[in-house]
Amino acid sequence: MSASELAAELAEEEERRKKRAPWGVIVLVLLTGLALIRNGSGEFDVGPPQPASAAAADSRTAPGGTFGRAPDPLPHSVPDRVRIPSIRVDAPVLPVGLDAEGWVDAPPPEDPNLAGWFTGAVSPGEKGTAVVVGHVDNQQGPAVFYGLGALKKGNHVEVARQDGKTAAFEIYGIEVFEKNNFPGDRVYGSKGTAELRVITCGGGFSKQNGYDGNVVVFARLVEVR
Repeated sequence: MSASELAAELAEEEERRKKRAPWGVIVLVLLTGLALIRNGSGEFDVGPPQPASAAAADSRTAPGGTFGRAPDPLPHSVPDRVRIPSIRVDAPVLPVGLDAEGWVDAPPPEDPNLAGWFTGAVSPGEKGTAVVVGHVDNQQGPAVFYGLGALKKGNHVEVARQDGKTAAFEIYGIEVFEKNNFPGDRVYGSKGTAELRVITCGGGFSKQNGYDGNVVVFARLVEVR
């Protein structure tokens, strides 16, 4: 790569960094928008699975997971698809930002098999914390992340990117947090490595207020292929 190409690439990355919302803002809009998600019905005989207490994230977990040393973070690339084999998720990923009211703009609820990548954060595989969101259900039934709470530590989340690479993340925690007591710094703060959060609605449900929390999957990059 020539010096001019390197300078251009660094300038583009700096511009992307400037456009990213501060984590304090992201915490607020994700909390409000996704805790309600505006479309979760919750009106099924059996609600979505909720994380077991034993699945809580442990910051002492070795960063390399079962693959040993963690791979180097990847450059920016828009994600195309997310796969979670253990709960049979295989869904296209749409870039989502903030809507006119300042909410994270979740994927259209009419198609239950869609996920959204929040463009205010890093792309999956970059250094930092990437955020993928999706509905737990819609008026017709379960949606893309209905089974998120059933995941276990050691399960994998795979994100196919537009640069042809697939970033594989190993889960080290699954928790549900109340929307009024959401630990934003803990969930979104950078660990100095490439991390991923997958988020959907969870907790209790009422017709008046919708879901009262969020299921959050904590995962870190363990393989690139």
